[in-house]
Amino acid sequence: MAFRKTPAGAVRVLFGLLLLAMLTPTTWAQNSLPAGVTRVTSVEGITEYRLPNGLRVLLFPDQSKQTITVNITYLVGSKHENYGETGMAHLLEHLVFKGTPKHPDIPKELTEHGTRPNGTTWYDRTNYYETFAATEENLKWALDLEADRMINSFIAKKDLDSEMTVVRNEFEMGENSPFGVLVERIFSTAYLWHNYGKSTIGAKADLENVPIERLQAFYRNFYQPDNAVLLVAGKIDEAKTLALVNQYFAPIPKPTRKLQKLYTEDPVQDGERSVIVRRVGDTQLVAAAYHIPGGSHADATTASILMQVLADTPSGRLHKALVESKKAASVFNFPYIFGEPSLLIVGAEVRTEQSLDEARDILLKVVEDVAKTPITKEEVERARANLLKNIELRLNSSEEVGLELSEWIGMGDWRLLFINRDRLRKATPEEVQRVAANYLKQSNRTLGLFVPTKTPERAEIPALPDVL
Repeated sequence: MAFRKTPAGAVRVLFGLLLLAMLTPTTWAQNSLPAGVTRVTSVEGITEYRLPNGLRVLLFPDQSKQTITVNITYLVGSKHENYGETGMAHLLEHLVFKGTPKHPDIPKELTEHGTRPNGTTWYDRTNYYETFAATEENLKWALDLEADRMINSFIAKKDLDSEMTVVRNEFEMGENSPFGVLVERIFSTAYLWHNYGKSTIGAKADLENVPIERLQAFYRNFYQPDNAVLLVAGKIDEAKTLALVNQYFAPIPKPTRKLQKLYTEDPVQDGERSVIVRRVGDTQLVAAAYHIPGGSHADATTASILMQVLADTPSGRLHKALVESKKAASVFNFPYIFGEPSLLIVGAEVRTEQSLDEARDILLKVVEDVAKTPITKEEVERARANLLKNIELRLNSSEEVGLELSEWIGMGDWRLLFINRDRLRKATPEEVQRVAANYLKQSNRTLGLFVPTKTPERAEIPALPDVL
């Protein structure tokens, strides 16, 4: 075989291409980043960057969309509240919409820019997002808004007074929901010490009496760039968007305060617990809760499959045992997966003419006797398909991606979404069986009953006399 001599110029070109190929994507991208910004990692089209002030930035370009979603997640939720502060994280969410000196009427601005906005508060995190038509002007406005209200929100006493009544109405709506009240009581019974035992809405007395100074201090402590993750997803140019993020957020200084690490843990439950709620209502409820590990643990992923096997409608075991036999009107399951040890809840709605005791006995037998009727391959495949489909649907929506990633960010890291998905794909019936045997135990159970009562008796406690 004959070889032709390569010209010297071509050699230099080839050497240059080889050198370029040797540069890692991170190194190559790093050279064109704004000063001080670092590229952390990239997973399936989502790339994480970090600003010098600690802000983490996730960019998810999707040119198939005609919208952009800006979502900012703060790593603060109801689990971070101290004594007398229950409901503070949620109250703060309301007040952050009340404006800054630069953006004095945020609701008006949201309307003018044609956004779909909201804010949500949960146990591990709080997030704010707006979805809008994909224009540079809209994107600049949204980034400026989120950067400004991160540290310049009014958090004023007059706004607390008005929003407290709005939040109190939310509280009272929850108090009128048999399901909401029962779940709240189950949580407070299942958790002895951890703040997961307190509902995000908070106690009425705390909502009505919390001093504005404590709310302002809470805001200054947690609403900082080093405690936040910003996501921009949709029809964006990644380089231009990162430059804009840097323009609006980099001027915010990195705080000097150090966030306290949470260390409270509940002990292993040492026996079954139960709680009965007797209130006015038109339906009976039974629910059983079981402790499991937090969302970063593989068993939490497997437990989500287990919940589908047990309580999916219409294929789940509880549906067949309770609904098809006319012992209950419906069944439900809620895997409350958090950053720290979490809670699985399965239950049934029982009509007043049906036996609540019988429904309870059947539910507990189905749930806790899984070892006697092993999980089948078909059950796992069906559950897996449902869960994976839901994940894929969210990944196909820039708006839903932000909301979904907020949950995983609260659990520890946004990449847990993909780790969870991969674990779902690999889970076996044997693993699901093991998780059922480990956690669906009588000693790990908290049982809750809602018993409708026309005229419930109460022992009213009088106010303390003034002894001063």
